[in-house]
Amino acid sequence: MPIVAGVDFGTLSARVTLVHSQKGPIGTASSEYPLHRRREDPDFATQSHYDQMKALVRATRAVLEKTGVAGEGIVAIALDTTGSSVIPVGENLEPLDDYYLWCDHRAKSEAEEITARAHAVGLEAIDWCGGVYSHEWGWAKLLHWLRHNPDKRSRFVTALEHCDMVAATLSGVTSTAHLKRSVCAMGHKWLWNPRWGGFPPEEFLVSVDPLLKGVSEKLGGEFLTSNHIAGHLSAKWAAELGLHAGIPIPVGAFDAHWDAIGSNCREGDVVNVVGTSTCIIAMAKETELVPGVCGVVPGSVHPEYTGIEAGLSATGDIFEAIARRAGSTVAALSEGLESYRAGQTGLLRLSWDNGDRTVLVNPELGGVTLGWNLLHTAQDELFAAIEGTAFHTRIILERMAEHGVRVDRVINAGGIPQKNEVLNQVYANVLNKPVLVPAGVPTSIGSGIFALLAAGIYPTLEAAQEAVCLPLRTVEPEPQAAVQYERLYELYRSVYFALGTRNADPATLGDVLPELRRIAAMR
Repeated sequence: MPIVAGVDFGTLSARVTLVHSQKGPIGTASSEYPLHRRREDPDFATQSHYDQMKALVRATRAVLEKTGVAGEGIVAIALDTTGSSVIPVGENLEPLDDYYLWCDHRAKSEAEEITARAHAVGLEAIDWCGGVYSHEWGWAKLLHWLRHNPDKRSRFVTALEHCDMVAATLSGVTSTAHLKRSVCAMGHKWLWNPRWGGFPPEEFLVSVDPLLKGVSEKLGGEFLTSNHIAGHLSAKWAAELGLHAGIPIPVGAFDAHWDAIGSNCREGDVVNVVGTSTCIIAMAKETELVPGVCGVVPGSVHPEYTGIEAGLSATGDIFEAIARRAGSTVAALSEGLESYRAGQTGLLRLSWDNGDRTVLVNPELGGVTLGWNLLHTAQDELFAAIEGTAFHTRIILERMAEHGVRVDRVINAGGIPQKNEVLNQVYANVLNKPVLVPAGVPTSIGSGIFALLAAGIYPTLEAAQEAVCLPLRTVEPEPQAAVQYERLYELYRSVYFALGTRNADPATLGDVLPELRRIAAMR
């Protein structure tokens, strides 16, 4: 039976999974690549396109060797990536610089300028991305690059999202005219929508900065959902990967959106893709705009539904930072957390260590922990951070539900829920809903599903999901813990909006610390 390759480019590695059309995933391998950061500039985060392609080759060859599958038997390859991860390119689509990764936050002022100008002129597009344009998104990053690289501007031909760059590279596309661009990427991060004819008007972009004159024309190509073909594997890259030349490559998308598909997401499901950050993905036949939510984009998750994206700017990164400061590891600090009860630490931790992605969309925020005493440990902080990310997730889900998004089921996908059962239980208790967890890592299964569609093996996305998705197990909320978390959530919500919103209405916070102590003392 046919086998396809599903590829996931994460923040630190490329993962390749071979997906059998009936048995589902039959093997996976990954290969790391460096993340470039600067201690003197914590907002800086880049990666080399060449490093990533070398990692793809290593991971593909490793999974073929591991499974014993002949490369000539792979009938399609599909890929998802981080986003918005933006690369400026010159002639023949050769990189002019490294990727501005999704977690590169240098474009804060550019994002603020875009947001302010959009509201000043009543630009409809700003409402479709929650009312605030993010420093994590494409136009802000490209404008930052143009401002800070005057010596390279004359060679600038276009800019690509990571998923579109890799698909173009693998299929041998070297000109903008032949590019296929992802509706997922451009809709969520670049203010693109056929509703207003594509990108915002030229006069708007130029009013933000004259450097953007003519740039939207350079962002050419065809804009497509992922049930279309981006190209076919070139002979050069077939030889590098050990695959057969000419196999189809569907239009790519962002990792979280395809992780949702790989987790068997249906309408009414919300998928928390919990990794270094958290992406929260839902889809609906009909929906309204959601203030503070990263984007409402037709076709971005499932080609026939509107995709809704939100999330936390840091989750696993927070856990890692706590462990690093303690000279330990997350695994070591997690030992014994299963005995912790709701609110027992007396700490209330807000997950703003890398700013707020949703619903405040504020990169200027920082991590806050209330309730410290002289006996608290790093393990206590880790548990409070897990609780805090769960509270933040509940704020997002409530905002989505207030604006017509169904939240019937919650699925915890991504890498962390597979190795942190405490997190799954805390989320179930905080949300007071059953939380479903895939029985295995769903990462890159979504890519495999779109590869199966590209190869014509299944007629619909749902048919492919039924065939290859992992089963879901259920984590039920614990009634007593859910009651405790209800009171803690009220405190969290008060602090979240009071501290996180400029010019917030006056709030009474004097009961927060005493109440944390009272809840911690309860048995």
